[in-house]
Amino acid sequence: DLVLGLLDPQYFLGGEMPLDLPAARAAFAPLAERLGAGSDADHVAVGVYEVINQNMAASARMHAVERGIDLRGVALIAFGGAGPVHACGVATLLEAPRVIFPVNASVLSAFGTLVSPVRIDLARSMVRTLDESVSADRDTLLADMRQEARRVLAAAGAQADEVSFRYGLDARYEGQGNEITLWVGEGDAWPTSLADTIEQFHTEYQKIYGLRIPDVGVEVVTWRVAAWSDAPGFEVPTVPVGTGSPTPDRHRAARFRLGAPAVEVPVYRRAELGAGHRFVGPALVEERETTSVIPDGWSCEVAPDGSIIATATTAVATPAGTEEGSA
Repeated sequence: DLVLGLLDPQYFLGGEMPLDLPAARAAFAPLAERLGAGSDADHVAVGVYEVINQNMAASARMHAVERGIDLRGVALIAFGGAGPVHACGVATLLEAPRVIFPVNASVLSAFGTLVSPVRIDLARSMVRTLDESVSADRDTLLADMRQEARRVLAAAGAQADEVSFRYGLDARYEGQGNEITLWVGEGDAWPTSLADTIEQFHTEYQKIYGLRIPDVGVEVVTWRVAAWSDAPGFEVPTVPVGTGSPTPDRHRAARFRLGAPAVEVPVYRRAELGAGHRFVGPALVEERETTSVIPDGWSCEVAPDGSIIATATTAVATPAGTEEGSA
């Protein structure tokens, strides 16, 4: 990223940690020499950048396939320190038309932890066949789990009357060796009847495996309780409305893909962008902890909360001599 000009060696961590550009270029020299055919540090660096994008896109595809989700048309959220550097490149490979760069993207996970509800998940093993005899043992077990959950959440600052409970179980057909997990509902006690619980198991099993086995009993292996309190109140701040077109802080040369030369691109300071400001790629948006890379073929608008919404305006061609996913 440094060799490509996507990062400013004098503005990393807001200038507190200068980076050594000559050393970075020198680090690519041995690989460039091995590749031959006129390769240099710039060529190798852009190749590495695109391999990273391909690997990230491939991981996203695999994760989506496992969950039965088609990512085409889905917006990406760019967070973490390096996420905004690669997000548009990954989005192009995934055919995602929009990327959202939230405010304070580098610490979004930590921020999410602070504003999320306090929660604990408990699980207890108690093997029982789902029939009329299970209710008493189940209710005793769940009462103990609710008491433990209230104690833990109280230590985290939750009020007893603010705690909510959700119930689940790991179950299987009798004689099987693997279970499926299903959640049956919420409340201060087990929320469903025996018949409804069994029917929900059949339905979930059929959804996963394509069949149900109605003449075989259902056996519960593990009982689950999720307990949480209300999330702390948080009001999303807004940023001042921007007037006119945003003014770049400076320009610098940057490369975005194989086969394309370095181009002079505007560099914006994130803190100076106001709600409603619009600009188009190629562009770079710098803040203390990250840099948002906007290639050509993307247009951006700043949302009222300060998020940068990047929308693909044209399809970016796959690098010459490669096919998507081949890297």
